[in-house]
Amino acid sequence: MAATATSNAITLKGSTEIVAEFFHYGINSILYQRGIYPPESFTRVQKYGLTLLVTSDEKLKDYLNPVIAQIKEWLYNMTVKKLVVVIKDIDTNEVLERWQFDVEGDKEALKDSKPREKSAKEINNEISAVIRQITASVTFLPLLEGACAFDLLVYTDKDLEVPSKWGEDGPQFITNSEEVRLRSFTTSIHKVDAMVAFKK
Repeated sequence: MAATATSNAITLKGSTEIVAEFFHYGINSILYQRGIYPPESFTRVQKYGLTLLVTSDEKLKDYLNPVIAQIKEWLYNMTVKKLVVVIKDIDTNEVLERWQFDVEGDKEALKDSKPREKSAKEINNEISAVIRQITASVTFLPLLEGACAFDLLVYTDKDLEVPSKWGEDGPQFITNSEEVRLRSFTTSIHKVDAMVAFKK
């Protein structure tokens, strides 16, 4: 009985791990689905009951890993507000797509270390539904015709110390955009809402 009791206990640390891992797979899925990197530079992995693709490009990993590590720290401190993946046309620098993940943290969890109740299976099912929507988005998103690049924007509480390598950037909104809300998931400590905006 004890084993099942613990697998339903979500701590702040556990919740942070779950959300950071989701961002890792979510960003990789977007980059693969939207063809930002060649398909052969991705490897298949099994996660959330799905076959996901993650980059095997060393340069991209060197860029993403520290970002995810930093986000993890901010998730743990409840200071991250949202993560945005911006896709732009390399030639014109025009923003074509903006994938936004809003993060809401229950700050009570910072003071009260008592674990919350939510089964890992339930959380995985919710995350899997979000990832499936990212995968299915190719059916409604306009084709990205030219060569594209991506940027990651992380919104945090104002008074945060930001890593020296990171630049300040505007919100990079899209003019005349259409928005599609995707599903959300919650660990019961962090809630993540997803949406994608694209050029009409």
